[in-house]
Amino acid sequence: MIQQVTTDRFIQDLERVAQVRSEISVCLSKLAETINKAELAGDSSSGKLSLERDIEDITVASKNLRQGVFRLLLLGDMKRGKSTFLNALIGENLLPSDVNPCTAVLTVLRYGPEKKVTIHFNDGKSPQQLDFQNFKYKYTIDPTEAKKLEQEKKQAFPDVDYAVVEYPLTLLEKGIEIVDSPGLNDTEARNELSLGYVNNCHAILFVMRASQPCTLGERRYLENYIKGRGLTVFFLVNAWDQVRESLIDPDDVEELKGSEERLRQVFNANLAEYCTVEGQNIYDERVFELSSIQALRRRLKNPQADLEGTGFPKFMDSLNTFLTRERAIAELRQVRTLARLACNHTREAVARRIPLLDQDVNELKKRIDSVEPEFNKLTGIRDEFQKEIINTRDTQARTISESFRSYVLNLGNTFETDFLRYQPELNLFDFLSSGKREAFNTALQKAFEQYITDKSAAWTLTAEKDINAAFRELSRSAAQYGASYSQVTDQITEKLTGQDVKVNTTTTEDDNSPGWVKWAMGLLSLSNGNLAGFALAGAGFDWKNILLNYFTVIGVGGIITAVTGIFLGPIGFALLGLGVGFLQADQARKELVKTAKKELVKHLPQVAHEQSQVLYNAVKECFDSYEREVSKRINDDIVSRKSELDNLVKQKETHEINRESEFKRLKDLQENVIAQLQKIEAAYSNLLAFYS
Repeated sequence: MIQQVTTDRFIQDLERVAQVRSEISVCLSKLAETINKAELAGDSSSGKLSLERDIEDITVASKNLRQGVFRLLLLGDMKRGKSTFLNALIGENLLPSDVNPCTAVLTVLRYGPEKKVTIHFNDGKSPQQLDFQNFKYKYTIDPTEAKKLEQEKKQAFPDVDYAVVEYPLTLLEKGIEIVDSPGLNDTEARNELSLGYVNNCHAILFVMRASQPCTLGERRYLENYIKGRGLTVFFLVNAWDQVRESLIDPDDVEELKGSEERLRQVFNANLAEYCTVEGQNIYDERVFELSSIQALRRRLKNPQADLEGTGFPKFMDSLNTFLTRERAIAELRQVRTLARLACNHTREAVARRIPLLDQDVNELKKRIDSVEPEFNKLTGIRDEFQKEIINTRDTQARTISESFRSYVLNLGNTFETDFLRYQPELNLFDFLSSGKREAFNTALQKAFEQYITDKSAAWTLTAEKDINAAFRELSRSAAQYGASYSQVTDQITEKLTGQDVKVNTTTTEDDNSPGWVKWAMGLLSLSNGNLAGFALAGAGFDWKNILLNYFTVIGVGGIITAVTGIFLGPIGFALLGLGVGFLQADQARKELVKTAKKELVKHLPQVAHEQSQVLYNAVKECFDSYEREVSKRINDDIVSRKSELDNLVKQKETHEINRESEFKRLKDLQENVIAQLQKIEAAYSNLLAFYS
């Protein structure tokens, strides 16, 4: 019962991670509650410590952790067996296995106590609940119809945003959520959607088929949307059992071995580059030979069936290792950092407050006035960093837009060579037949869209690397500004209290840096993203999501719209002028490319000008978003430090502060905060120790 052992271990590991997530989430909630209660109590004692930002951040983090799931994106072209794979994973013939991937219905498979399907619409209609039979009937379309819709660039269900399939499956209950995407195809609208899914999931399950190894469409998708983006992809080569069935003699062991080895070489040649992490080859941990139909048949007869020989046990083991040992620990490490920050801020605020309790109002005001130059230094550091971000923004926006402009204008120089591989499969002279002209035009436009998409994707990847490098540089600058900032805040504390600031030796230097620095360096996980109408927990600052719509929707789509709409017509007229039999097919194809190039070059300057401005604004907005959040967080820190002092002055001016009771209250706050942090540290350390 290898499969059962594997599944049980996976469930146990997911349960362990879920328990740790829940435990730490509770600690974070208690941490926020403890600080908030202390702040409310401060209103009637020595004043608030102005820890609002910490309360807000750890509350958001606690919620995200409590609701967090491991989100897997299922990708695959038509007839690759995606639904069969999911059904095998579930152990029931639940999802419609003949739903065509070209439909635009995103399906989210998540846990629910009862089996049900909810359709969410994008036109304001209320969600609709269906049973599974109606779901299968209503959202299954014939492959021929799907192909026609694809050619017409229409969606099968344009009013549907996404469908949520709830199912009482233990694997889902323990924190797995599977997003079944519309699939791979060549129309830009759908690829834009897929890119959005790709950027917001923990891992991609890319389903392929042994009988169609690495098709051109699959290779194009991997090249354009996966390569170089640092994504984790599990390649599931489905229907591996059919390799035997395709042989003349299925019982010939040597022939089977040779056939399987040749297939493995094909997949290895095409997928190896996507299975390298930091120079290490992990192909065996990312590529799996599956027989989903065999696994499904066994599980339908016996949910606890042994799935040895179907590839599922090995795949489940690798997925388990990645999710529970790598991703979960990385996620919890960020949460621990956030908790340490809140604890440090509270301890520092208490350490500043206690020595000032004995000061009379006039002396306190003098001390506060004495640190005004230091506060000016803090705003100066903010302004300097802000200026560097803006300079980087302007440089990157100009460089990226000019790069794009040059790239587009240069397309004509290599078009004749580049476009050869994209030419339609249809006979060129089909264009001269009125009955086949529409099909030829459609094929030609699709070929050109593929060409533009590929060329644009290649440029986009370069642009992303340049922007990523710019943010890495800003991250280093943030650390340097943060060190200077900490020195000044220490000076403020020393001048206010008359005591030297003690360096906290129990944490690393990085943990002692201001919270805004950690956000600026991408070390905190706080914000929510959004994918097809449902909330996701994302990383602190993700510039890729800001640029995503510009690069895919406006950038690539804009070129296609701008060029294809105005140059395919002239090409058609040029072909009509050739005359029947005037040219041989090969020569006619050359004429086609020449005519296409001539029309393309004619319109490229306008496209380059218009779209480069769009991209300039996109890159600018990317850095502006970063600058706004960094500046806000620095401002919040400065304001909170000033408010902390103003609160104390106001309290002293209105009533006598009982030093002993206030001393005890502040010390209790500090101890309670430290106690919650210690619980978080222990939970994190125990998880680490278990997997070490």
